[in-house]
Parts: sequence; structure tokens; C-alpha cells
Amino acid sequence: MKFRTLLRAAAIIGAFGLAAPGAQAQETIKIGVIAAFSGPFADYGKQMEGGMKAYMKQHGDTVAGKKIELILKDTTGPSPEIAKRLAQELVTRDKVDLLAGFGLTPEALAVAPIAEQAKKPMIIMNAATSIITTKSDYIARVSMTLPQVSAPMASWAIKNNIKRVVTLVADYGPGIDAETAFKNTLAAGGGQIVESIRVPLRNPEFAPFIQRIKDAKPEAVFVFVPAGEQGVAFMKGYRERGLAEAGIKVIATGDLTDDHVLPAMGDATLGVITSFHYSAAHNSPENKAFLKNFADANPGAGRPNFMAVAAYDGMSAIYDVANKLGGKIDGEKAMAVLKGMKINSPRGPITIDPQTRDVVQTVYIRKVEKVNGELYNVEFDKFDNMKDPGK
Repeated sequence: MKFRTLLRAAAIIGAFGLAAPGAQAQETIKIGVIAAFSGPFADYGKQMEGGMKAYMKQHGDTVAGKKIELILKDTTGPSPEIAKRLAQELVTRDKVDLLAGFGLTPEALAVAPIAEQAKKPMIIMNAATSIITTKSDYIARVSMTLPQVSAPMASWAIKNNIKRVVTLVADYGPGIDAETAFKNTLAAGGGQIVESIRVPLRNPEFAPFIQRIKDAKPEAVFVFVPAGEQGVAFMKGYRERGLAEAGIKVIATGDLTDDHVLPAMGDATLGVITSFHYSAAHNSPENKAFLKNFADANPGAGRPNFMAVAAYDGMSAIYDVANKLGGKIDGEKAMAVLKGMKINSPRGPITIDPQTRDVVQTVYIRKVEKVNGELYNVEFDKFDNMKDPGK
């Protein structure tokens, strides 16, 4: 009799043991974060992780009664094949509720079909080629597109009588988007592209390209290179080869004077004009709170940049979706919540366009200046409610 009772008890315990993982999974919202955390673009992943941690520091790590769990996956990128494999693992093995991150366009494009097939919301926190949101109905972007920030730079140039320009861009999707949007807007305003230069995405040697710019004698060079070390390398060459003395201005997207690396770039950046959607110098209560929470959540990480802000806003979007759906993440219902969502971001108010699922935001014109002895991108003009001009 006792033996039978023990067997029954063991069976009950076993049943509860088997059920426990499932019950535990219901109490967690899992976010699979795919980005480069090592390799040449390691800062992209670190900035995004830092922004996500800053949001969770400020708002807690539970939402709608569920614990938020970040599962970080390193592409070592740009590596579309690795990104695709990691996404498959996150969906099938880790059973994530959402996908997020995506610093680089090739990786976002590689994962889009998996998001579509699995019906998993995919939050783009940086990758900036226009076409990304068209590749799956389950993609929403909270960062930017390159045309969105490049076209205003051309409009500003025309307004300030800069009409003969050389373009220099990284030779991949975002760079080509930036070149096209700048070129079309400048031409529409009566400007002229003297020469278009495309440089390799990986480890470009800028010296010969900078000499070509100098020889072309434009009034300005418009630059898009990925944020980080390439901006430092370009500005070093610009200074050493005497382009400033030749009267050639630098105008660029804000990637060139990325907030995270700007303090190390030196006085050669003073006066550089850029167009972008975020500056660490942006004066608002939301940005002050963000900067504080980023520093608290990421000791020693330095100044946050636009990727950190997009990741912070991406977490805001995810928390809002979770709250509205009572903690039960359903792909189609989540996308319905995301369409038209408004977020009071550290960069200023943003909206996710209900038709394109792309971000609508203010684009600022900024100038590198010293503020209390430190280099900052100081905003002095703006273009409100900017959409991607090609959409």
C-alpha cells in the first residue's frame, strides 16, 4: 500500500516537474537580440545593449506581470549567414517572443524571411536601408533610414549656397541610399554633384579618395560612413591632406561625428555640419533622464549614441506592446499595436508610420562645437516630421 502511494506521489512530482518549464516560460517575455558584439562593428551591439539596459534600469525588468529576458546573439558582423542561423535558433530552440537589434542592413535582410514565416515581431534598432520594412509584415523600425537624414542635409546645403559637392559613401545599401537621396535633393535645388565616390564597407583606405576630393575642388564633400572608427579615419585624412585649407567643407550624416567617438576625434571636427535624428546634446527632460540611466546601467561605457537611443525606444515599444496585450505576445496583434505608435523619445517625439512601419521623426542640423570643454553635436536647425522621402 505504502509502495503504491509512493509511486503515485512520484508520478505527481514528475508531472509537476515536466510542467514547470512550460509554466516558467509563460512568465517570461523573451527578446532575441541579434547584433555584432565582437569584430569591427562590436560597438553597434554594445550601444544597443546599453540602451536596452538603460530602459530596463528606468522602468524595471517586468511588464504586464512577465519578466523580460534578453537573449544576446553575436553575429561578429557584418555576417548575414550567421544572423540568419542565429534567428532560426532563437525562434525554434529558445522560443523567443520577439526579435530585436540589427545594427547592419545585410543582417536585417537575412532575418526578415524568418520573422515573416514565424510571425515574430522584429524591431529594427539601427539598420537604415529604406527597403528593410518591405521585406516582412512583422518588421517595425524605431531608428532611421539614410534617405530620411540625407535629404535634409542637401536641402540645408542649397539654402546655404553650397551647390558643388562631391559625395563619398560606404558601398552598401545605406551608403547608396544616402548618396541617392542627397544627389536627388541637391539636383532638385539646382546643385551639382561633381563626383560620386564609393568606398569599401570593410577597412577602407581613405587617402586616395580624399586626394580625389581635393583634386575635384568642390565647395563641400558629403560623407556617409558607418559610425565609429571610419569617421575618425576620414577626419584624420581630411585634416592631413589640407582639405579645410582648400576651403572644402565637410557636410555629412551624423554617423560621421558619432556621439560615442566624437570626444576622441579631436578639434579637426570643429565646425563639421551634420544632419541626424539624435544628439547627446539634445536639450530635453527625456534626454537628461536617458543619459543618467545609461550611465547608471553601463558604468564606464562612455557617451551613448543614436543606436543606444533607438534600442531604448525599441524597449519602450516592446513594453507598450506587452502592456496592451496583457503580456501575451501574438505577432499580428503586436504589429497592430506598433502601427501608429507614438513614443516620447530622448531625441524628441517619434511615430511608427501605420502604413510603412517606419519611423517618422525630427531631423536636426547640427554643428560640432565645444560645450564646457567637450565636443558635442549642437543642434541649430531642424526638419520636423521627416519620413523616408522615397516612401
